[in-house]
Amino acid sequence: MRRFVFIMFAALFFYGMILDRNAMAAGSIPVFVSIVPQKYFVEKIGGDLVKVSIMVKPGASPAIYEPKPGQMVALSRAKVYYAIGVPFEKAWLKKIAAANPGLLVVHTESGIEKAPMKPDQSEGIKDPHVWLSPPLVMVQARNILNALLKVDPKNASIYESNYRKFIVELVDLDAELRGVFFGKGKNIRFMVFHPAWGYFARNYGLKMIPVESEGKYPKPAALRRLIEKARGHGIKVVFVQPEFSTKSAGTIAKAIGGQVVFAAPLAADWANNLKQVAVKFKAALR
Repeated sequence: MRRFVFIMFAALFFYGMILDRNAMAAGSIPVFVSIVPQKYFVEKIGGDLVKVSIMVKPGASPAIYEPKPGQMVALSRAKVYYAIGVPFEKAWLKKIAAANPGLLVVHTESGIEKAPMKPDQSEGIKDPHVWLSPPLVMVQARNILNALLKVDPKNASIYESNYRKFIVELVDLDAELRGVFFGKGKNIRFMVFHPAWGYFARNYGLKMIPVESEGKYPKPAALRRLIEKARGHGIKVVFVQPEFSTKSAGTIAKAIGGQVVFAAPLAADWANNLKQVAVKFKAALR
């Protein structure tokens, strides 16, 4: 399937460049992002001067996603691809870049020191969920800005002004989230099925207890330890994201006499979503 899509992409490259005339005539720069929250970031800086397409649509997983043929055609006329370090990019970014020589591929996570998915290990898979931390988004915002300045220098003043406004918004959001957890103490624990909220937890003095590790469900002995840990800390909520089944989380919730609650890491309304998740975490903290 991957080979078929790649060949199709190459064959339709010239056709895609012809289709690009409408977008360029309207004055918007066609760009791609890997995941939904990135669209929020790019549009904050690019405004009406960019037209943002999303690779991993809502409901799909960034871990195993494969681009659709129509997306590959659209990529042939994109000017910038904003990567963020999610797993599917490892298999596809080189192919995308090779088929569109004029495409600027930007690693928005560049400059961020990623933490391991397993907090007790320095090696292994690094946590890609850097978009869930306002301070880390500030780093990403600078990388987004630099790319726009490169491909569209004539509108530099607009991009720079939008960037400064976005940084102020991020500083205010960070302060608001810190206020939500003020007085709750340090390393207050919450349990999540998929470990997406590690950077968020680190920023706001929380301790995340993940159920799965590096995409693997715990074995029976490890599951029993998780349940005992949850009981010991008085945890009554297991947080899950919409892209995952709630069945396994429900099993744990039942064992601890608790409930399953959704916390979406890939929501489109990024800032408001973080505020809502913070309130959910605060209500569940023990």
